[in-house]
Amino acid sequence: MRYIDVMKTQYLQQTMQAWRHDFHQHPELGFDEHRTAAQVAKLLNSFGIQTHNAIGKTGVVGVLQKGSGTASIGLRADMDALPITETNHFAYASGTQGIMHACGHDGHTSMLLGAARYLAESGEFKGRVVFIFQPNEEHGFGAAAMLEDGLFDQHPVDAVYGMHNIPGMQLGSFATRAGPVTASESLFEIKISARGGHAALPHMGVDAIVVGAEIITALQTIVSRKLNPGLNGVVSVTEFSSDGKRNVLPGTAVISGDARALTPEINQTIEARMRQIVKGICLAHDVEGEVDYHTAFPATINNAHCAARASNAAESLLGGDAVDNACEPKLFSEDFAHMAMARPGCYVLMGNGNEGNHSRPLHSADYDFNDELLSIGSSYWVELVEQELR
Repeated sequence: MRYIDVMKTQYLQQTMQAWRHDFHQHPELGFDEHRTAAQVAKLLNSFGIQTHNAIGKTGVVGVLQKGSGTASIGLRADMDALPITETNHFAYASGTQGIMHACGHDGHTSMLLGAARYLAESGEFKGRVVFIFQPNEEHGFGAAAMLEDGLFDQHPVDAVYGMHNIPGMQLGSFATRAGPVTASESLFEIKISARGGHAALPHMGVDAIVVGAEIITALQTIVSRKLNPGLNGVVSVTEFSSDGKRNVLPGTAVISGDARALTPEINQTIEARMRQIVKGICLAHDVEGEVDYHTAFPATINNAHCAARASNAAESLLGGDAVDNACEPKLFSEDFAHMAMARPGCYVLMGNGNEGNHSRPLHSADYDFNDELLSIGSSYWVELVEQELR
């Protein structure tokens, strides 16, 4: 493959691997990435990069200016781990019970550090690079926290880019698209206030479980009958609980779940139809229904110009055959969306490999980031910077 011969950061492979294994052994949850942030800041300082700490609680920002150019670019990596017990048994497995890097953020952080070191030492560009090391991506609070702390007010950028590894996607391959690339995630909770009673006398009350079951079935018609079939959406009920007992019909029930959409308009349609369904069914049974619908992650929508520039850099590095610049959108969510709403942005995907632990799904207890991607991903960041800040 072409990428083997053109990786500018290949000489840093072992160094990045050591960083990655250290981060993997010491995972930290969102907004608790104190050790990780300290390590990142220490390394950025050692590269001679201006470093800013505690942006968005535990976020770190590095700023590298070369020459008199006024153009700027932001590169973002996430740092947090997940509350999962690792089942891998390699030497660098998580040393913290119940927490592991099951999404590859240890690799994302190491790749961006590798790119930062190369660009500080040998980068051929004029302008400013802002290296963004973000906390708490998994719960969707980190990007917003950094923005609220003045990330782009203090360190303005013309465009911002984020990257994620994808298991099962060939190593050395790249994908992105203009427009929606990852979905919004909305959490909903439906509370039903009915009239409980004796299980042998259902006619004297209103069974909240029957009402809830009807609502759950009807919710599936939102995607199948209320949305344009050409548009994507997901509505999933994940919990159903009540106060019923062995011989007691429940008077209250709670339905919880998760909805995904690729545009704000689809998300608004899902919410409106959900409220309509709950209102109608509860009215038919003469009970009360309450809907709480909260969008935790907005959809990530790539700027068309940024997507084209991101693909150009990938083609230069990997060759056109390895680049899909019109990939199918993904229904997982990503809080890089907040940054892409604040500045023109693009979120890109790179293959983590299709064998062994590297092909296991993200958030699996036996997933592992592919070390071979370190030099590819970091060289991609270098290529993008040198292309954009010529």
